[in-house]
Amino acid sequence: MTDEMKAKRELLFSGSKNGYDRVDQQTLDAMEAYCRDYKSFLDHSKTERECTAHTVALAEAAGFIPYERGMALQPGDRVYRVNRKKSVMLAVIGRESLSEGAQIVACHIDSPRLDLKPHPIYEDSELAYGKTHYYGGVRKYQWVAIPLQLRGVVALKDGTAVSVVLGEGDEPKFVINDLLPHLGGEQGKKPLNEAIAGETLNILMGSRPLGDSEDSDRVKLRVLDLLHEKYGICEDDLTSAELEVVPAFNATDIGLDGSLIGAYGHDDRVCSYAALKALLELETPTKTAVCMLADKEEIGSMGVTGMQSAFFDTFMEDLCESQGVALRVCYESAFCLSSDVTAAYDPNFAEVYEKRNDAQVNHGLGLCKYTGARGKGGSSDADAETVAYVRRVMDEAGVVWQIGEMGKIDAGGGGTVAQYMANRNITTIDAGVPVLSMHAPFETVGKLDCYMNYLGCKAVYLA
Repeated sequence: MTDEMKAKRELLFSGSKNGYDRVDQQTLDAMEAYCRDYKSFLDHSKTERECTAHTVALAEAAGFIPYERGMALQPGDRVYRVNRKKSVMLAVIGRESLSEGAQIVACHIDSPRLDLKPHPIYEDSELAYGKTHYYGGVRKYQWVAIPLQLRGVVALKDGTAVSVVLGEGDEPKFVINDLLPHLGGEQGKKPLNEAIAGETLNILMGSRPLGDSEDSDRVKLRVLDLLHEKYGICEDDLTSAELEVVPAFNATDIGLDGSLIGAYGHDDRVCSYAALKALLELETPTKTAVCMLADKEEIGSMGVTGMQSAFFDTFMEDLCESQGVALRVCYESAFCLSSDVTAAYDPNFAEVYEKRNDAQVNHGLGLCKYTGARGKGGSSDADAETVAYVRRVMDEAGVVWQIGEMGKIDAGGGGTVAQYMANRNITTIDAGVPVLSMHAPFETVGKLDCYMNYLGCKAVYLA
């Protein structure tokens, strides 16, 4: 091949490469340090309440203070506001007026899980169980026969909130039983999504009785007695509880080369941490930088702590009013990176992917012009100018990035908070880390992609 033809190919062909072929050793060292901190963040943030509390602790250590309505704000000021202990917004005030817009990164901190029902504990055949209701798009068969924890809060009638963590460290764990293969012939004939019914996702909570042999529900009594002994709660208190069943394992490196991270909750805490970490490191940006960590994305961003609530608008309006700026004026010039994970191409399931247009592990931050399902339903579909803007921002910052979709057109699809930001007249595009085994109790991501997501968030804040 002649030099002229090589030059033509370099000019005209897309040059997507494995990120490890594009970074130096200094970047790799920074990547490893970043990922160590990220794994610690995951281990401290297994529920949205825990994630919010840990975020506040990190923010206050970095000089952020709670925002109070009417507070005078100056460039460089660092403020945050918590919404009902389950979502949080943070901002670093920029040199320019909010009339020039804001640079926003919006993520979500809830993850697929199992929630205890209002009347969860029952006994059957001298075994005590806890009934659950799954939250978000889970594949039910993945939640059986793995160690589980119970985490959350119980609100008492007097207003006291009791934090509950069961199954941490060396404490006893929980499990959902599966059917043994010897008796699973009929079960094995069912479609994968029907083999484990939602009403069978009951956690095993105990087997030792308490009381005389002629008494009933003795195992349930012991379970309730242990809960009362440890937390002072009784069965009626569980009706006003938010207790989440999550996997009982911590984040860990994956692969002989340790190039991947396996954990529960990458979706979407891998993007939330990147957005948070990048914001905490800012000094005084040109435009005000805003990090939104929302709840309820996995069930449609509904509810008072979701992205469709007025929480985001209220905080932004308060910031705007402190500068005498109309909220609509700020939104017209604002930009939002909807930072949510995307599906990573998996050759084991190639039949549902479109390899030319799907994100790959180690190819960097995954941009998505649109998400949605099939005919782009439920997507904001960023315009060409927005994509070009993000390409420029990422390239100028040295971010390794790629662009793709989420599998074959008719195979499925997914959604993010992007449409709700776009509905506010904020220019928005999706971008996030490619994930293997998305929505499973144990998901896998590439370290290089995690680090590039962080660099991409920082680039947006500084643009």
